[in-house]
Amino acid sequence: MAEAAILGYLEHNEEISDSGQFADERGIDHNEIVNVIKSLHGFRYVDAQDIKKETWILTDEGKAYAAAGSPEVQLFQAIPSGGIPKEELQKNFDPSLFKIACAQAAKNKWVDMGKLVTRKVQHVDDKVKSLLLLIQKGQVVGQDEIKSLKARKLIAPQTWKGYSVKKGPNYAPRRKKVATDLTRENLQSGDWKELEFKEYNFRAKGLPAEGGHLHPLLKVRQQLKNIFLQMGFEEMPTNRYVESSFWNFDALFQPQQHPARDSHDTFFLEAPSTTKELPEDYVARVKQVHESGGYGSRGYVYDWEREEANKNLLRTHTTAVSSRMLYLLAQKPFVPKKYYSIDRVFRNEAVDRTHLAEFHQIEGLICDRGLTLGDLIGVLHDFFSRLGMSKLRFKPAYNPYTEPSMEIFSYHEGFQKWVEVGNSGMFRPEMLRPMGLPEDVNVIAWGLSLERPTMILYGIDNIRDLFGHKVDLGLIKENPICRLGI
Repeated sequence: MAEAAILGYLEHNEEISDSGQFADERGIDHNEIVNVIKSLHGFRYVDAQDIKKETWILTDEGKAYAAAGSPEVQLFQAIPSGGIPKEELQKNFDPSLFKIACAQAAKNKWVDMGKLVTRKVQHVDDKVKSLLLLIQKGQVVGQDEIKSLKARKLIAPQTWKGYSVKKGPNYAPRRKKVATDLTRENLQSGDWKELEFKEYNFRAKGLPAEGGHLHPLLKVRQQLKNIFLQMGFEEMPTNRYVESSFWNFDALFQPQQHPARDSHDTFFLEAPSTTKELPEDYVARVKQVHESGGYGSRGYVYDWEREEANKNLLRTHTTAVSSRMLYLLAQKPFVPKKYYSIDRVFRNEAVDRTHLAEFHQIEGLICDRGLTLGDLIGVLHDFFSRLGMSKLRFKPAYNPYTEPSMEIFSYHEGFQKWVEVGNSGMFRPEMLRPMGLPEDVNVIAWGLSLERPTMILYGIDNIRDLFGHKVDLGLIKENPICRLGI
């Protein structure tokens, strides 16, 4: 309807001078007229020029005065000819309205504001209400009156936007239907010869390309990877989230009745529930060392079960990757190696502000001849100093697959106390020798979480704000670059 009205009018007239007036005369919503003008202008049926008009509209307070009268007139009319005590008069008004009414009536010298409020004049005109009604009808009001009403915040400026419209170079009384696609039917029937196709706008800009944003964990992870690479480490492949209990526990000399293997701490898979690919000769040696020991150990003295080792699970630590890498290393002539990994692990833990069921673990290990606990301490000092942690302390600890084992503490200048930052140790002979590594080869290793240093660096006190489905996307877009060691 709007399009037919515009094109039909221009067929017999040179111009639509005001789209607002045009819409009012034809009873069509102005927004609909504006949308049609924009569309016709885009296809050059018409040429449109912007029109802007500055108008005034009533505020909520102004609308109330236009309906009920200004406060000062309401006050004047509430005063009887003999006067009225101020306290009694005030009861008839809202406190804020009474204050405005008193100020304006006194300013106009209409009343005497003593203990007894009396009239000074016999009659007043409500000019404020009259002016507001004129503005409400769209009529012109003098600049002095506008200034006065604006000062009282009874009116506010509003910019009205419309168009003046003339015929364009492609004008026609009716819009032509142009084809947007060349179909199989067009080709078969020969219609394509007569079709008029919609022009492509090759200058039109596409949607702005919004670049991706790195999560704080990824920024800290990259900094840690750089540190490992600077120290000469190689990255281990960590793409195996599903692991067998054998590589996750048994190969690490962790007993099958260990509490960590219970379903309360581990996610076991329903399908496939077991693995079918294990190196049988190595499995036999692991079984032997668990049951009766060897290499100076008496073992755990229990019946080792193959069914337990075959169970599939979500890996509980990246040390499962380390066990695979060390086994592969032992199958070749020995070469010293430095390995590291940073990836996700899963544990069946209760979620709170410091724990999640899945998180990231950082692990580093060095495999070489004649390594000692002193080498481990020296490497840890070098590694953590690159993280900006120069003050370290070590505390003896127990791990099933390392002996000796040490918890690592660093002095936190912000907290003004020593905090645990990782765990470390030397892999036990019961783990290394069944793999086939030489007698004089030792492995030193350490591990820490990725979330804890990230939370400290970015001032995050709840791990669920850092990792998981509740993370604020704004945090990812706005977080700064991570710079360790500064």
